[in-house]
Amino acid sequence: MEAPLYFDHQADIGIIGRGGSVEASFEAAARAMFALTTNLTAVLPKETVIVEFEESDPELALVTWLNLLLGKSRERSLVLAYFHLRRDGDTWHGSAQGERWRSELERGVEVKGATLTMLSVVQRDGAWEARCVVDV
Repeated sequence: MEAPLYFDHQADIGIIGRGGSVEASFEAAARAMFALTTNLTAVLPKETVIVEFEESDPELALVTWLNLLLGKSRERSLVLAYFHLRRDGDTWHGSAQGERWRSELERGVEVKGATLTMLSVVQRDGAWEARCVVDV
C-alpha cells in the first residue's frame, strides 16, 4: 500500500492519489483522505459500504467519490481504510471496507468534505494523479 501523499494549502489540506489507472488514483486519494482521521493500518475490514454514481467528468467524479465515502462513514460511524472503484462509462461502482470507531483507534483530524479547490485529475508519465483540497 502506497503511503498517503499531501501538498501544502493555506487553510485546509490537499490530498493526492496516484495510480496506474484513474480508478487506482481515486482509491489512493480516498486512503489519503481517511489517513487524516486515523492510522489506517490499525483499521480492520469488518464492514463494507457500497457507493455508485453517474458522472462523466473525472474531476467531479473524484469529489463525488470522496464525499459519498465521507457520508457513508458518518452515517454508519465507520472509519474506512480499504477502497475499490470500477468505472463503466459514466457509471462508477465503488466499495470501501473498515470498521466502527473504537477506543484503540487514535483520532486525527475530522474531514468535513472534499472541495473543488485545486481539483485536478491528470495523466502524467503513464500514471494518473487525482488531487483536491479537503475541508478539515
